[in-house]
Amino acid sequence: MNKIVIAIDGYSGCGKSSTAKAVAKDLGYTYIDSGAMYRAATLHFLNNFLSPANPHDVEKGLKSLEISFHLNPETLKQETYLNGLNVEKEIRTMRISNKVSEIATVASIRKELVAQQQRLGRKKGVVMDGRDIGSVVFPEADLKIFMTADLDTRAARRQEELLAKGELVELDAIKTNLSDRDRVDSTRSESPLMKMPEAVEVDTSNSTFGEQVGKIVHLARQIIDKK
Repeated sequence: MNKIVIAIDGYSGCGKSSTAKAVAKDLGYTYIDSGAMYRAATLHFLNNFLSPANPHDVEKGLKSLEISFHLNPETLKQETYLNGLNVEKEIRTMRISNKVSEIATVASIRKELVAQQQRLGRKKGVVMDGRDIGSVVFPEADLKIFMTADLDTRAARRQEELLAKGELVELDAIKTNLSDRDRVDSTRSESPLMKMPEAVEVDTSNSTFGEQVGKIVHLARQIIDKK
């Protein structure tokens, strides 16, 4: 069967990662979590007291940064490893959420992570989500999706995710975090979040999870059938 590359971009809290994982599972594709890579890089810089504003610190940090993904045999879910250690839970905390956009604006950090992502996608048959997948990482992607949802919906979903992990965060704090990230991601000079002209917009404000996954899988199968 011919395989394609699916790029899913969009705002924080739209369900990009969970949707991308489900789409990859339905198609039998590999899921690459670009957001987890930036979160892992953020954790690396924080833990080593390295400033993304200091070129020397950035160079030092990148030399000792190794991110990989491994399937958990018990949960059958892909988990993120930083320099050999499982950091899946730690990178999903608000501590990281509040700093990840700062890391993502640094050109040299983005360049290194984009290179790693492109290597992972060379064989096709991949689904990747993030902010600049369709514009920078995989500009030739066969299918580009841009996911969006209203701020209240995104904040409520993110609060539920955090609660499920035992972290209680006020809704207003989450809304502020998402709003700030939207602004930083959309206005940064290096690979800003943008909707490509050829991308299909999927608004998840009033959609069920199954509906949004089904729509993307349907679009993907149409493209695969034409190859």
